[in-house]
Amino acid sequence: MTIHVFGIRHHGSGSARSLRQALEELQPDTILIEGPPDAEPLLPLIASSAMEPPVALLIYQPDLPQESVYYPFAVFSPEWQAIQHGLSNNIPVGFMDLPQTHRLALKAKKEELKKEELQKKELQPESPSPEELENEELEKLGSHQIDPERLDLNQVQIPPDPLSLLAEAAGYSDGERWWEHMVETRSNSVDLFAAILEAMIAVRQELPPSQDPMEAKREAYMRKTIRQAQKSGFERIAVVCGAWHAPALSSMPPAKEDTALLKGLPKTKVEVTWIPWTYGRLAYSSGYGAGIESPGWYHHLWQGGTKENNNFQSSNVNVTISWMTRVARLLREQDLDASSAHVIEAVRLAESLAALRNRPLPGLPELNEATQTVLCFGSSLPMQLIHDKLIVGECLGKVPEETPMVPLQKDLTRQQKRLRIPPQPTEKTYDLDLRKENDLARSHLLHRLNLLDIPWGKFQQSYGKKGTFHEYWNLIWHPEFAVNLIEAGIWGNTIRDAAAAKACDRANNAEELPVLTDLLDKVILSDLPDAVNHLMSCLENAAALASDVTHLMAALPPLANVMRYGNVRQTDTTTIAHVVDGLVARICIGLPAACSSLDDDAAVAMYENLMKVNGAIGILQNQEHVNSWQQVLVQMVDNPNLHGLIAGRCCRLLLDADVFEARESARRMGLALSVATEPPQAAAWVEGFLKGSGLLVLHDDNLWQVIDDWVTQLPEETFINLLPLLRRTFATFTQPERRQMGERVRRGTTGKDKSVTTDNNDFSEENAVVVLPIIKQLLGV
Repeated sequence: MTIHVFGIRHHGSGSARSLRQALEELQPDTILIEGPPDAEPLLPLIASSAMEPPVALLIYQPDLPQESVYYPFAVFSPEWQAIQHGLSNNIPVGFMDLPQTHRLALKAKKEELKKEELQKKELQPESPSPEELENEELEKLGSHQIDPERLDLNQVQIPPDPLSLLAEAAGYSDGERWWEHMVETRSNSVDLFAAILEAMIAVRQELPPSQDPMEAKREAYMRKTIRQAQKSGFERIAVVCGAWHAPALSSMPPAKEDTALLKGLPKTKVEVTWIPWTYGRLAYSSGYGAGIESPGWYHHLWQGGTKENNNFQSSNVNVTISWMTRVARLLREQDLDASSAHVIEAVRLAESLAALRNRPLPGLPELNEATQTVLCFGSSLPMQLIHDKLIVGECLGKVPEETPMVPLQKDLTRQQKRLRIPPQPTEKTYDLDLRKENDLARSHLLHRLNLLDIPWGKFQQSYGKKGTFHEYWNLIWHPEFAVNLIEAGIWGNTIRDAAAAKACDRANNAEELPVLTDLLDKVILSDLPDAVNHLMSCLENAAALASDVTHLMAALPPLANVMRYGNVRQTDTTTIAHVVDGLVARICIGLPAACSSLDDDAAVAMYENLMKVNGAIGILQNQEHVNSWQQVLVQMVDNPNLHGLIAGRCCRLLLDADVFEARESARRMGLALSVATEPPQAAAWVEGFLKGSGLLVLHDDNLWQVIDDWVTQLPEETFINLLPLLRRTFATFTQPERRQMGERVRRGTTGKDKSVTTDNNDFSEENAVVVLPIIKQLLGV
């Protein structure tokens, strides 16, 4: 009876290749792998032809889905290859790590103890107790006394990375480079694992014992699983684990020690499923603790090393050439120059760099340097593209249909197939024409998912493009959406039912009117008629009780959007129109009082509400609403006590609506900027009138003259104080508008602009004779 321990690196293609060869030579009776025993019932799904890595095991608590754990696998992961080997050769395969049913329970216990400690600290006096003083002294001396049951990982001394220590001893800059050159790009060798075991034994002897109680329990459970396999009569047991754990499993202590360590472990209920994963989530940059720097590169190494009867050494040249070919193809897709000659030169440079550095063949650093020098002409910008597309990669896995899923997840999968919008790890833009049945259904699905806090698609606002019948969405799928779907499962078994139920619950808990109207807009876009009826009932009740005019103003724009797009989405807006009529009436009645006695900050907030309501009334296209709104604006602009910002904007809105003529607006501006008005109030009036557009002043000489006279008569000290406000106003103008104003000021023109007026002395009959025939043709005379 023999135990063979294979210390691997998670997601290492070289480890996977050597492990596969070792298993073929050993022909074990059983294979035990570092992984969650909770997931063993799902291992047979790996043999399905529909299973395409990268994928991940998702383990979660049914009553608390956010407490979840992922176990990612790529095709080049040693654990994946070990499982594939076992399933294809009818060898029993099992996981041997500490089950998540215990680990999640221990985590919950640790958090509960931490809360209890915080509560105790709040009740304790400010002066530290003798025990606390003693603990502080121990910490200063570097001695940590940790209760194993508390599992406070914040107090655990995490040992240095063993790969970094070995790399430093071998003269490498970091552990990643050392492991890649020693393992990932070397030829197959079963002796590799004996060397890894020997190296890890030496490292663990040099480092202080780990004080992580979770690690001790994990290794104890692994040894317990190995002993159970021995008792079951297996003669040749293959153990696949992370290289760090290999020494702890090759030389085992008495069983009673492990039994004592595992006694009394708490348990919690867990569920397990397979979900698609991405190479981006397999990288270090995603925050994945066992991640690697270059999943796409490792995938390329695996593909190159599995050719020609798994003879990696014979194909190492092909790996370099094929990599450079892929880089060149990617650059050509981006319209960048990358010829065959460039590829040849880059390969030669990479091989020369490897030889100078005493490397057996080019690694990723040599390939990157050669790529940047030859194919990128020294520029670092294309290297970011190569990093994202090739070095990390954009691969999204698939899982079989028979994979256990929550009903909500199954419903989403069906709709993705029916509507032909597959999940993808890269961003893709969809232009949805809402007049088409399939596009309208896509829009409904994406809006419903957003209601469920699953932001697969982000709605993009577009102005002046193809009318209101089009929606633009940016879609990108993240693996963690699987957990969001599980969490949303409490609302219903289908996306439609779950979104409606959650919207109704949010409506019941909404305390402010704008929240309800914004939610109603989303529900109508999601085509949830039952939820619409419920929200309308809540909305009518809230609107009847609301007394804050600002809340009424904030509630109107979403309803105006609903009224505007109702015909596009075949939505009945009769009930909504009734609510809108009441809101407009109450806003017009209460607005003058709400705008009185405003300070500067309140005036800015009211200005924004004023503009939104004005836009909403324009969208509604109801003449009664327009008349009522214009009447209240006239009432407000005549109020001498109104804040200048609001008064100026009211005058501008009335001018734009042709209620005031330009001459009347100039008269009112003259009064607002007279010497009787305080300069700050006058400056605020100018800001309200001009904010956002300077064309009005450029084309109206009377308005220009009024502002010019007001600015020039300001005392120097007052002008300096008002300058920031004036600059803020003029900063809202476009650059061409500001340039034309500057030119006009530089010319020093008053009254009519001489640059655009004509003088009889400047009239040229000869020029007119030349131009007139062309003008006649343009006018069709």
